[in-house]
Amino acid sequence: MSLEDLQPAPDEASCGPTCAPATCGPATPADPRLPLDEVAFAEQLASYAKALGHPARVQILRILLRRQACVCGDIVDQLPLAQSTVSQHLKQLKAAGLIRGEVDGPRVCYCIEPSALQRLRALLNAL
Repeated sequence: MSLEDLQPAPDEASCGPTCAPATCGPATPADPRLPLDEVAFAEQLASYAKALGHPARVQILRILLRRQACVCGDIVDQLPLAQSTVSQHLKQLKAAGLIRGEVDGPRVCYCIEPSALQRLRALLNAL
């Protein structure tokens, strides 16, 4: 995955055709400012690196980036992992702020968090 792959979906405020626009909620406002002190910079970058530290989580992020829409349940079908394992990886990506997930009835729809990807890109470029 290159830095160019970290581009958010063109219509990041809505989920697109995969789920209802209100499902994922509005995107978090972008704040590409970097932490001013070295400790905060290192902690933020390490948090993102930890979230991306497993190949399955990288694959999930790439699936969501390619879809450019919220995904509601299709992720498990695209990975050779059990549903519970995929759920755990989604939970870790969400905790890091790289994706958002909203409950839509019996399922959860996941979308890329564009502001987090912008911040990750800025952190990597500032190394």
